[in-house]
Amino acid sequence: MESQEKRILIIGGYGQVGSNIARLIRKSDSKIKLILAGRNPQNGKLLATELGNAETAQINLEKGFNLDQFHKIDLIISALGDESNILRETSIAKGIACITVSELADQISPTAFLSLHKKITAPVVFAGHWQAGLLTLVVRQLAEKFSHIETVETAGLYDEKDPVGPLVTNEVTGFVGRALMRKDGKWLHVESKANTRMIKLFDGTSIVGHPMGTLDVPSIAALTGAENIRFDFIVGNSIGTNNGLEASHDLYIEIEGILLSGEKTKLRTIVSGSKGNSHLTAVGVYLITENILGLNGKSTQKIGGLYLPETIVSEDDIIKRLSEFGIHTIEDAS
Repeated sequence: MESQEKRILIIGGYGQVGSNIARLIRKSDSKIKLILAGRNPQNGKLLATELGNAETAQINLEKGFNLDQFHKIDLIISALGDESNILRETSIAKGIACITVSELADQISPTAFLSLHKKITAPVVFAGHWQAGLLTLVVRQLAEKFSHIETVETAGLYDEKDPVGPLVTNEVTGFVGRALMRKDGKWLHVESKANTRMIKLFDGTSIVGHPMGTLDVPSIAALTGAENIRFDFIVGNSIGTNNGLEASHDLYIEIEGILLSGEKTKLRTIVSGSKGNSHLTAVGVYLITENILGLNGKSTQKIGGLYLPETIVSEDDIIKRLSEFGIHTIEDAS
């Protein structure tokens, strides 16, 4: 399929996350048709003009979703919550590729069960990981240093100076509840407020983290086999703010285990996105989009089915690739 035929529908396409996704796609390919959809399409007119070869459309998922209003769609990207699961169900029914970024670990079972009853002819990607899978992709690369991993503890730092859209705001305000984590090999659903931990930041200060059931937790378990895994949400000053710059979004990763050399160690790594939370999420979605549509010389993913970021993004050196987007990684940080 030639690139001029490709059409991408971005739900929430002119919000913080959606607009970043649209700009990354447009920078990569000027021939892709971008449809920016949301409740108030007039709010996306300026962005559509800026991008070129783009238009806006009105979609309110609370009132349903009618794909027939569009001529043809090759990929649906959702940068909004979808409590009715209508986007994934429509994608499966119509054979259209789909990326969603809002689901937690306990919200994917309806689609998983549907996939056992329906043949999926295009890639449907669960990207409800932190930053649409970037955290897990970095863990995958770091894990290659180890022969055995006991513990993987991760965290995402939200800086209140970082402007975010409604999707991220919902995550920020609604995280305190029950969370999925793994402890001593057992899967637990725990109360976030009762299972906090202290996390040491780049500047040496410590802050309280609350566990969240992001998809990173089961993904990292599948990748590493570690018996102890958790992801925590933290609020504080980012590396960017501490340096007097724009607020960054920082990911903290600690892996404890035995290195390939036989040495037992704890490897601490920080990933810092200088452009903030929404940009990091957009980069994660963009890397998935590359592999679905075959952008930048990637092979087009033609086999339908359920995917995760780490099963569809095949970068050999994700840390190096992220640096191209202004996302910096600090290893062995004390």
